[in-house]
Amino acid sequence: MAYDLKFAERIREELKGLPFVEKKMFGGVGFLIHGNMACGWYKGDMVVRIDPAKHDALLTKKHVKPFALRGKPMKGWLLVEPDGYKTSKRLSAWAKEGVEFALTLPPK
Repeated sequence: MAYDLKFAERIREELKGLPFVEKKMFGGVGFLIHGNMACGWYKGDMVVRIDPAKHDALLTKKHVKPFALRGKPMKGWLLVEPDGYKTSKRLSAWAKEGVEFALTLPPK
């Protein structure tokens, strides 16, 4: 499945002014800041890389589930179902989580 072009445009708008790079990855698209993934799209869901210390708390939010490649959940990575990023406010909040964490990581 190709990634959602409208989603990508919404994220580009959210990240406007930040030094981000858009990269096709895991059958979707990722948005990286200084080489570190902040957020992206995977099989209809928004992927968000977050502070692992916030993982369990954010996982309790509605429309959120663990991100598991090859069946193994990855701490610090979440999937947000479409209803969880449908509005601009929700998309912005999730993008902000990803950006804030990506900015704490050393550049690659």
